[in-house]
Amino acid sequence: MDPIDLLRLLLDPTRLAVVGAVAAEPADASALAARAGCREDQVLRTLGVLVQAGLVRSEDGRYHLDVAAWREVAQELPQATPASRRVAFGMTDDEAQVLARFFRGDRLVELPAQRGKRRIVLERLALELEPGVRYAEAEVNDLLRRFHDDHATLRRLLVDEGLVDRAAGEYWRSGGRVV
Repeated sequence: MDPIDLLRLLLDPTRLAVVGAVAAEPADASALAARAGCREDQVLRTLGVLVQAGLVRSEDGRYHLDVAAWREVAQELPQATPASRRVAFGMTDDEAQVLARFFRGDRLVELPAQRGKRRIVLERLALELEPGVRYAEAEVNDLLRRFHDDHATLRRLLVDEGLVDRAAGEYWRSGGRVV
């Protein structure tokens, strides 16, 4: 089954409940209907599509999820854009691996919750500021916006982590590495 077709099928709450019931434990149609909280004819219609697609199999009147088939569908999904090589500039190999988890292309898609990983991301962003140069807040915002829309949070975190200082509306690098 094409991943998009499967997604369309699963967007219906009843069908999703049926798949969840089958995934929880193999059972016959009436038990699946009770577990999913829907009518047996709805279960049978959904199972028919999934059996035909090879995602569910019927054995001795019980329906089983075919985990290998679901993995094959998952492998057909488009892969996320990897972090650009530019993101790893000035970073160690281990740090580049951390950055690869949080960047797609040049964009920061998620700010790490774990402080150590967040520090690596912030150190990389701090490299965008030249040491010894003072920047207006608008310049820092524009620079950070290239990486993430929430530039205010990034700017605040850079200051909080001691990588950037601010005074009188100006910002400058005060920590981190120099490459």
